[in-house]
Amino acid sequence: MYPSSTTYPRPSASYPQSRQAATCSGDDRLSQLPDDALLNILERLGTLDAIRTCILSKKMLQLPDMLSQIFIDFYSALHSDDIDITRTTTGDVARINGAVADVTARFLSTRPSRIPVRKLNVRFVLLRYDCISIGKSVARAMAARRLDGTVEFEILTECKFEHCFEGGLLHFGTQLNTFLGDCPDAFACLTRVRLHNLRFGGESDIPNVLSVCERLESLRLHNCDAGNSSVLRVEHPRLVELEIFYGEFLTVELVCLPKLQRMNYTNRHFRYDKDPLYLGDVPQLSKLSLTKTCYWGQTMELSQLLANAPTVADLHLDFQSEKIWVRPESPRLLAPVLDKLHHLNMDFLPEGCDIAWTMFFLEAAPSLGELCLTVWDHWCGTEKLSIRRKKADVKWQLPAPDFKHKSLTKLTIYGFQSDGNFTRFVRRVMKAAANVEEISLYDRKVCKFCTKEFEDYETEVFPSTYPRTSQEKDSLREKITGGLIMASPDVIRFRS
Repeated sequence: MYPSSTTYPRPSASYPQSRQAATCSGDDRLSQLPDDALLNILERLGTLDAIRTCILSKKMLQLPDMLSQIFIDFYSALHSDDIDITRTTTGDVARINGAVADVTARFLSTRPSRIPVRKLNVRFVLLRYDCISIGKSVARAMAARRLDGTVEFEILTECKFEHCFEGGLLHFGTQLNTFLGDCPDAFACLTRVRLHNLRFGGESDIPNVLSVCERLESLRLHNCDAGNSSVLRVEHPRLVELEIFYGEFLTVELVCLPKLQRMNYTNRHFRYDKDPLYLGDVPQLSKLSLTKTCYWGQTMELSQLLANAPTVADLHLDFQSEKIWVRPESPRLLAPVLDKLHHLNMDFLPEGCDIAWTMFFLEAAPSLGELCLTVWDHWCGTEKLSIRRKKADVKWQLPAPDFKHKSLTKLTIYGFQSDGNFTRFVRRVMKAAANVEEISLYDRKVCKFCTKEFEDYETEVFPSTYPRTSQEKDSLREKITGGLIMASPDVIRFRS
């Protein structure tokens, strides 16, 4: 139990009177459940919501100390999942962040060591004294063996991504370094770190954070860097997952990550002649996702990018409705690095682009089992609409007429239309992949914001030609499979 000095939040005035009356009268079915069932329910809530639930019953007051998963969230304290911090007053941010720090301290200081926390996640704003309080509480709990599992910090700043300027980003970077210096023992406990909206003063700062976080297994950087055209060099003996979203890195170098399995890199642009990503010693890398949100004319050669990572089994390429930035290469060059590839997902291919160029992946990846394409001119959040975009011009060479692929079992296309571009491609795949079991075809995706936001631009939006009636679908199946030996129309499925 919490000490008698511990205060609990009271039910709000808007809490239904019927529920309060039911609780007071003893008609409380929730608290009659076994503790195991109650804990299972409470751990699906945020911890602050779990506390609010437990104060409704004397029996449940003991349960917070028995929770094995604790998630203390700044946003949850605001009673909302989608809060713009920039529209919250400085006083409110400080008050609520202070409450997060206070709850964290109380939970971890009163925790019985015989019931250690298996998962701790604290999401808070980067304010000095609250950070120190949270950091010291975590360090003391780890030393007292009250923590035994994953420990995550998600550190927010007082400005959102689109509102941050260089001066503010540098200020937050300095604050993070100060926090690290004040509480190194807390960072040494962390297994997951999520950082938002920071600019460090030098390229060595992020590696310094990594070196202090000895137990780190997962790192996510959102709008974080060390300045324009900075280089990020990553080394860590335990890191399993790395996610980088935006930032102004010229290149990211994965120097030595012996346990890395998953990498997700989204950048506004790949610039100059420098490869945006260098894969060094990454012997276990199996899942790689790359997104480029602004096209500067460069193309990427996967044979070079994956030269040290032939273990990739799941590859995701997002083109953001821009020109194609992957260069089709010969199977002779690609086969050594795509030998283990099993899943391939290509998102936001621009409409009007001949998708047959993607066949070079089939030729080079003999183990590819699932291929998914999304063709869609999706404009929201882009920076490239001041001029009309030209369609992609991808130079490629069709595979030999007798080319066969034995592993592909599933093809999925979002944005399918009943024109030659799509029907010829599906036919080519069916001709090459005799063992394909399912071809799922979906209509073009729709975004209501695109049309409204960009109605003044000369963007070409053509009516959908996706087949609607059973007769249209049957006719299209026959058109695709006609004359193909061992090709069954039944594997083609039009999805709603």
